[in-house]
Amino acid sequence: MLRWAVIFLIIALVAALFGFTGIAAAAAGIAKFLFFLFLVICLIFFIIGISAARRIP
Repeated sequence: MLRWAVIFLIIALVAALFGFTGIAAAAAGIAKFLFFLFLVICLIFFIIGISAARRIP
């Protein structure tokens, strides 16, 4: 998922470079959404990992 966020960020930068502001804004929005979704999922798995490690004797 982080790879897709980076891909959309690169697409946004290239589109902004060539002046396609609508495409650049859309790609940047998608990249931002995917990045924050990645962070939330990473945090959830981190919390699950800590709680699972505490239960193992």
